Amino acid sequence: MRKVDIVSQIADKTGVPKTDVLLTLESFFKEVKNSVKNGENVYVRGFGSFIAKKRAQKIGRIISRNESIVIPEHYIPAFKPAQIFIDQVKKNYKPGDEKPEAELDI
Repeated sequence: MRKVDIVSQIADKTGVPKTDVLLTLESFFKEVKNSVKNGENVYVRGFGSFIAKKRAQKIGRIISRNESIVIPEHYIPAFKPAQIFIDQVKKNYKPGDEKPEAELDI
């Protein structure tokens, strides 16, 4: 599913114009990015958490030059789904299926 599909589904279900839904969705993404960038985690109850994960310093290799390099400690954005979200996916998804049978309850 792409962003345009999400916007279309929300607009169809709520009756809100697609441009307003897109603007709202883009604003949400922008706020999440800014919050995580500034070291503040974002918690959405029943959905999950957007967090910054710390990666430790490590040794990497440049194979073509047979050289070792130090990759410094850094942070990466990550998403941790809420337990209720995980349980809904497990309940509706069967091994071998390409996608879940039923929609998730929101």
